[in-house]
Amino acid sequence: MSATAEASAKTPVDFWFDPLCPWAWMTSRWVLEVEKVRDIEVRWHLMSLAVLNEPRLDELPEQYQEMMRTQAWGPVRVVIAAQQEHGAQVLGDLYTALGTRIHNRGEGPTKEAVAGALEEVGLPASLLDHWDKTPYEAELRASHKEGIDKVGQDVGTPVIAVPGADGEQIAFFGPVVTPAPKGEEAAKLWDGTLLVASVPGFYEIKRTRTQGPIFD
Repeated sequence: MSATAEASAKTPVDFWFDPLCPWAWMTSRWVLEVEKVRDIEVRWHLMSLAVLNEPRLDELPEQYQEMMRTQAWGPVRVVIAAQQEHGAQVLGDLYTALGTRIHNRGEGPTKEAVAGALEEVGLPASLLDHWDKTPYEAELRASHKEGIDKVGQDVGTPVIAVPGADGEQIAFFGPVVTPAPKGEEAAKLWDGTLLVASVPGFYEIKRTRTQGPIFD
């Protein structure tokens, strides 16, 4: 079987992320672990916490409002520009480089962190020109809408969508998990998540979070 045929035989897993979100980052590392032990292929898409929170910005805590205004826009503008100008295939490696700097290394969603990520994956520094304004805002909003419409406006990042038994997509927010499981534990969580999410009428499962994200 050719590499192309083998890839096409894998189950596509669509994953929407905002590089700002530490929980999406944890979930993305888990999904990459699942990719090693299950026949899935992750396809990356961009969503935006800034776009999500626009209609309710004044209702958010002051600190979160400030984050949405000053930190949330720059990284997603650069990432959507990278996708539009260099193809969706750059998103996985770029997200890994971004998340490692923003979350694992504690650099935060700064322009310097994004510049370092672009350099690491071989993308031009000129993409930083999109930090304050981008002509691709419509594409960013469309990508966000595609993901959030699958799960509703009351959740955030990440959003995951997979084909169901009837061919229709099953989509869900999360799971929120820390630290990211590896190996067979990653596979068990994947299998269980799909089993629960595939039940018709399933709505929510949740418990109180007692700790923040644990980055490797």
